[in-house]
Amino acid sequence: MTDEVQELIDYDELRRLGEPTVFVGQVQRPTVVLGSRQSTSLLTRLGRGAVTLRRRRGGGGLVLLQPGDLWVDWWIPVDDPRWSHDLRATSIRAGEWWREALTVQGIQYLRVHRGGVANLGALDVACFAGQGPGEVFQDSRKVVGVSQWRVREGAYVSTLLPGASSALLLDLLEVPPPGLAAAIDHHTVSTLAITDADAIYARLVGASGAWRHQRVQLTA
Repeated sequence: MTDEVQELIDYDELRRLGEPTVFVGQVQRPTVVLGSRQSTSLLTRLGRGAVTLRRRRGGGGLVLLQPGDLWVDWWIPVDDPRWSHDLRATSIRAGEWWREALTVQGIQYLRVHRGGVANLGALDVACFAGQGPGEVFQDSRKVVGVSQWRVREGAYVSTLLPGASSALLLDLLEVPPPGLAAAIDHHTVSTLAITDADAIYARLVGASGAWRHQRVQLTA
């Protein structure tokens, strides 16, 4: 059972977009984004008051957004040549865009996960604990998370390279499952020594083709 939580973006407006659009997002304070079927009861009462709460459409676990994240989403209408009926292929393509952009910045030994979604049981409470198609890894540590929401008008591909550790989740969850701390030990902007986010954004857009640009700013 879910709760009344404001959605992360205006998904109905998104479905009316006729142009392929790339979204660059930022948050001003830590924001927990619940999956479509998750309840706020997952979080402690104090935790609910300490962060901004949003909900995303589509399944999956919660995502922690923080200032300094590299957050890039793509809306691909069904009449765009980059559209594919293959959900996995769409996510893998986004992962390859990220791999190329990061490799140009000198970050090596990256791989894009081409298999299915890993079933982690209770650890699935957090999106970054898992392994899904298109997600980028360096050795066993996740670098970029990828999720996707598909409707008849198109596909919305969401990607995130965290700006900081997700350890805050351990304090926010009412009952953190055993092993979650290790599972969300992902790379960050700092651990990858990224100093020029604008260059990465420019490369992502260049690698993925022509897009209309839009910024998403969450202020509260």
